[in-house]
Amino acid sequence: MRIVLFEPEIPPNTGNIARLCAATGTELNLIEPLGFKLENRYLKRAGLDYWPNVTMHVWPNWHAFAEREERPADERWVMTSAKNRELSRPVHAFVFRPSDAIIFGPETRGLPDDVLKTSHHHVRIPMRPGGVRSINLSTAVGIVLYAALASCGVPDDWF
Repeated sequence: MRIVLFEPEIPPNTGNIARLCAATGTELNLIEPLGFKLENRYLKRAGLDYWPNVTMHVWPNWHAFAEREERPADERWVMTSAKNRELSRPVHAFVFRPSDAIIFGPETRGLPDDVLKTSHHHVRIPMRPGGVRSINLSTAVGIVLYAALASCGVPDDWF
């Protein structure tokens, strides 16, 4: 399983997500342009001393990630979006696979339509009507990633 952040903008969010990836053994992919430099102190601080435990790849653009040579043949792109509710399934009702790439958009814009259209696998985090529009990116990644891991079966040695 891998987490993909498309053009992330806020360093502490990405640092928190990197720490989550270290805790779960999940690969992290960042698609440029980034809204920060990888040397950013807030990014490093949020990831604490777990950076050596993160398998991370940085891609210059969506096309480079999508066309990478080492892409698993059975990889599905699972798009996350608060947009197009009619096209997405609640995250708890989606059956994930260990080879899935779960893709999140930038904090202020979400995934662009041309990226959303590259897959018919779309999930959303259910929220009560009339509440907030979206959840913080690092929180959303945590919710979706643990739902995906639960769907695939959390390893026994984690307990």
